[in-house]
Amino acid sequence: MLLLVPAALTVLAPTPAPAFRADLDAGHYLKVLAEAEGRLRLDPNEAGAWAAKSQALSSLQRFAEARAAAERAVSLKPGLAEALLARGLARAGEAIRQRDLGSLRGALGAMDDLRAATEADPTLAPAWMSLGLAYEMLPGLLGGSTRKALQCAERLRRVAPAQGDLLQALILVEEDKWREAEPYFQRALAQAPQDPEVVGQWLDALDRRPAKKALGEAGKNARLLAEAPRLLPGVHTRARGVAAVSEAYLHGGNPEAAWRTAQAHLTQVDAPSLLRLQLGKVAAVSGLHRQEGLAALDQVLREPLEGGSSGYPGAWWRKGQILRALGRQEEARRAAQEALKLDPKHRGARELVESL
Repeated sequence: MLLLVPAALTVLAPTPAPAFRADLDAGHYLKVLAEAEGRLRLDPNEAGAWAAKSQALSSLQRFAEARAAAERAVSLKPGLAEALLARGLARAGEAIRQRDLGSLRGALGAMDDLRAATEADPTLAPAWMSLGLAYEMLPGLLGGSTRKALQCAERLRRVAPAQGDLLQALILVEEDKWREAEPYFQRALAQAPQDPEVVGQWLDALDRRPAKKALGEAGKNARLLAEAPRLLPGVHTRARGVAAVSEAYLHGGNPEAAWRTAQAHLTQVDAPSLLRLQLGKVAAVSGLHRQEGLAALDQVLREPLEGGSSGYPGAWWRKGQILRALGRQEEARRAAQEALKLDPKHRGARELVESL
């Protein structure tokens, strides 16, 4: 773990900075954001706090703010690995959101930052994970390659064995090598059954094309429905893990179990907003519990949302889908337009508007 230098001293002893890395790894982004902003009120020149704030903002999909905070961190302490990681994540997020040729420069800059972060601190596991995925996903003309990605997995395995195995599995899935990938997933699960990222990536991979090709649609569904209850006990207090299990039930063909799983754990998890978002998705996709799903999404949109891959645009989109199914066409249109205000290139929201 990278130790952050205290920014403020009392007359008696140093005041340690919050454990930003531990909370970031746990997905407690709203907590990190609040604590980082508190540190910055005491000392606006604390590079570590700016870096933590940036990473939290990226996870909340507020990429422009994240980029600005990361630039501040890098300007204050150019060699700080967390600051370089923060800028790389913000640049990558902006590039993905742009989804056009203009995003290539941002992708290149993100890769440069991620490489620099691993060089500044070779023990910074998230930097190796992000760099490895970037190498695998970007074409060779931009510096990507499977060989480089697998080297990142090997380096990551030295500091975080489960994460290294997970990265190798994800790379092999991208290469359409399901039979080779599965043992690495199983090794990662055996080492970290309580890690929602490991659990979530495994369940997501089971629903992707390489697994479907190897197992068949029925076989893939059977595996999802078998893995969901097996893995739930390890992540039952982690919203991301519970949401992944609910998603496995949904994609495996049991939407009622998907709903029950998310609803039953609302009071147990660290980020209930993510489960409310999942309830809205289940209702929108399956047609079950539409009124309850709509109420869950309304609460998501009123309160702070702890990250999530779809964020507020996704919440508005799912709300629009439910409203359309309920025959409330004009409200559905307005919901889709709200999603497009937040993400003008949101394909689902754009298709919803066109369908209305």
